[in-house]
Amino acid sequence: MARKFPIHPAHPERTCWGCDRYCARDELACGNGSDRTQHPVEIFGDDWMEWGLPPEPAADNAASLKDAAR
Repeated sequence: MARKFPIHPAHPERTCWGCDRYCARDELACGNGSDRTQHPVEIFGDDWMEWGLPPEPAADNAASLKDAAR
């Protein structure tokens, strides 16, 4: 079972985020390259979960989209 992916870890720079092992940066066990994989918060900032999400449709619009798909 996969571990829960932390949204805002306290110290993301201390961990490799390349697989479910979450190894320490100096003890890479999976062979995922020679350097650690950065957490998205390090690359995109604190609001990384909001990037690329489509706007939520209004309740009326969702119903009309559902009817149009039929």
